[in-house]
Amino acid sequence: MKLEKRLQQGLSEMGLDLAAPVRKKLLTFLELLEKWNRAYNLTAVRDPEQMVPRHLLDSLTVLPYLQGPRVLDIGTGAGLPGIPLALARPDIEFTLLDSNAKKTRFATQALHELGLKNVSVVQERVEKFHPETKFDTLIARAFASIPDMLAASRHLCAPRGRFLVMKGVFPQEELAAVTDGYRSEVTALRIPGLDAARHLVILAPTN
Repeated sequence: MKLEKRLQQGLSEMGLDLAAPVRKKLLTFLELLEKWNRAYNLTAVRDPEQMVPRHLLDSLTVLPYLQGPRVLDIGTGAGLPGIPLALARPDIEFTLLDSNAKKTRFATQALHELGLKNVSVVQERVEKFHPETKFDTLIARAFASIPDMLAASRHLCAPRGRFLVMKGVFPQEELAAVTDGYRSEVTALRIPGLDAARHLVILAPTN
């Protein structure tokens, strides 16, 4: 009950209204993550109460910024932020990409247990991933520096697509290293229960 209350309170503070079945599945996902984490070390966060702001609420902060029918989660790890976002937006098709077999196994099992039909998991390095259709929104959370991420994944971005890069402190040096060809915008994010700086960098190719 404590986790449910913490999640509900956080969502309310963020102005997100998710239906009760979605909130229940978010907590089920957290239970799975905690269970697998004991054996597979998927995340450094061990305390479920800390997982609510650090994983669930943090992931869901980018909900208002999603665009288009196809979203790619680059370096998804344990399915973050892709799985929480997919639970909240069943109308969008998500692809979770990671080269780590242990993590993609967990993500695949989580999809099965949660009954998520709008998500696929791909075990591949981002630079070697060449799907038939490109993506409208590409999300990176704790994946790499912004210039490295763009260099590795630009080929996956649809003509009118954009990147959402989730960062901690304002990434001034990384943005300064981005060469021409991108329009950038940075938004400060506030995650209830998380006393740390969070920023969202929105990058759109200009050509």
